Amino acid sequence: MSNNPVETVSTSSDKVKMALAVFAVIAGIVGFYFLSDKPTVVRAGALVAGLLVAIAAAWTSAPGREFLGFARESVREAKKVVWPTRKEAMQITAVVFGFVLIMAIFLWGTDKILEFVLYDLILAWKR
Repeated sequence: MSNNPVETVSTSSDKVKMALAVFAVIAGIVGFYFLSDKPTVVRAGALVAGLLVAIAAAWTSAPGREFLGFARESVREAKKVVWPTRKEAMQITAVVFGFVLIMAIFLWGTDKILEFVLYDLILAWKR
């Protein structure tokens, strides 16, 4: 069996809906800044109205429905995550800090050895 990718073709109405959604978001943001002399409630209302129109337009399009399905699946997968206990998290953190400390000492020692070899032995620079 071959797994041929299936390409979905967006209709022109879906493209118009997505363009409307983008335009509504931009209009909401522009309205928020354009109404700078108005109370904050009015400015926030313009922003929220633009976002709601954008969500409504995107929701009715095929890409919007696909995104909604993706978001639902992401939430479902995130619920399956098994988080480490506090003790495990502290142990892992201690291992990371220990490794960083050992690596810092190693790099410092390597730097000092190279400094000694280059400046004192090879170049014979006296400080």
